[in-house]
Amino acid sequence: MVPMTPTPPPAGAPGEPQPAPSYASRVRGVLAGGAAGDALGYTVEFSSLDQIRARFGDGGLAHRLQVPETRDGGTLPVSDDTQMTLFVLDGLLEWIEWANEGSMADPAACVWLSCLRWYRTQEGTLPAGAPEPPSRWLDGHPELRVRRAPGNACLSGLAQPDMGLPERPHNPGSKGCGTVMRSAPYGMVPGLEDEMVVSLARQGAVLTHGHPAAWTAAAAFALMVSRLMAGHGLGPSVADALDWLQTLSDDGGTADALRSAVAMAQDADRAAGLPSFLPGELGEGWVAEEALALAVYAVLVTSAGSGASTDPSTHFQSALRLAINHDGDSDSTASLAGQLLGARYGMAVFPGAEVPRWIGEREVVTEAAERWIAATS
Repeated sequence: MVPMTPTPPPAGAPGEPQPAPSYASRVRGVLAGGAAGDALGYTVEFSSLDQIRARFGDGGLAHRLQVPETRDGGTLPVSDDTQMTLFVLDGLLEWIEWANEGSMADPAACVWLSCLRWYRTQEGTLPAGAPEPPSRWLDGHPELRVRRAPGNACLSGLAQPDMGLPERPHNPGSKGCGTVMRSAPYGMVPGLEDEMVVSLARQGAVLTHGHPAAWTAAAAFALMVSRLMAGHGLGPSVADALDWLQTLSDDGGTADALRSAVAMAQDADRAAGLPSFLPGELGEGWVAEEALALAVYAVLVTSAGSGASTDPSTHFQSALRLAINHDGDSDSTASLAGQLLGARYGMAVFPGAEVPRWIGEREVVTEAAERWIAATS
């Protein structure tokens, strides 16, 4: 049986007078925060930093009103990052719904079947020989049946008739960020032990990517989300993930990348204010450990402990600005940063505590959050 009672959040930490967010607010914050970062970052995903600055000015892309579509009252679409996150979430939700009814189900298989449903939205059909997944509510949203630059390994890994396993992963040499960018839901299940969070994240990663960095970055990120959902701070949550990584014989370089991000955030020269751009030494985010490191750097270097504002929405905006403006995978790094801060602050990351109306898939993101809350509360 899945534990369904969320851990009550502790009182606000010293120096953070805002009340601790509720479990429901954190769930909404993870999904909406990730979607907001994804949608903004997706507008410049394949642009270099020089191209971003040429388009938006020396400060880069810092606010949605800089984008003509939203300035004129329109919306921005999310990418495959949010699409896959929603389908992973729905796979776990199906497992939880079975458990709530007193029935057994394999969570890894539920996620695989849900990811096959995502594959069908991209390719129009299921892989030859693959099982037919039962239709669910998410399949009724036509806005998700759009290709938004899906990762090659995500598609080829799911194109197989069988399920990738830790001992027999699909794409064994691949470590693209397509694993970590969809792994937040594993950390959102209330009361899940660390070992189970890690196991589920690994089983979800090897469906498409088999390199050690691909699953360890996904598992480390899920552990951070789990800690934040339980009310821990950003620094301790990252430290706990690092402690876990250091227990592994082969993490594919994830610990080194994360350790570098933490050290650079601590050592950043703030004499002239917050850093304007991400350090190139952390990479471009196209691979899993780099995407994780860049997102962690962005949220840590802009945190209140670094002398920045204690206001959640200001922290969110500052972190997304950093996570978006670089030469690499802007939507993935911004989505990860948004998910971390959504788990930390809940919906306080948004003015008015509402899912932004400029997110094109706002309705399905909101519905996913409400279904999750109803099943896990």
